[in-house]
Amino acid sequence: MEGVFVPVNNPDVSAKWYEEVLGFTLVYQEEEAAVLRISGESQTVVCLVRTVNHQPMKFPENDFGVGKYYNFIPEDFEKTYERLVEKGVKVNQIDREGNTRFFTFYDPDGNPLGVCG
Repeated sequence: MEGVFVPVNNPDVSAKWYEEVLGFTLVYQEEEAAVLRISGESQTVVCLVRTVNHQPMKFPENDFGVGKYYNFIPEDFEKTYERLVEKGVKVNQIDREGNTRFFTFYDPDGNPLGVCG
């Protein structure tokens, strides 16, 4: 995947949060958008796009139990959860389905993002 697009109120504010909290690297920034690389090894970027009348991403109601569009797979699941909590990020509890653990957390604009491992 080349890019993921996330609606935000202010690309500058959100880019700083994605850098400081998630460890992403800023590649390019302008008034209407900021592009960040997830990691040095990944070609995938996250593009934070300023939106008018911003509404957080909301996954349509479903019977599968998914409520977010994106999941990240960290090197250390537990450490990632603890770090997000320590940084004051809104984080839901850890759930499990079979051998897979997962949780949802929220960026400053209320967009739900996921972690699984």
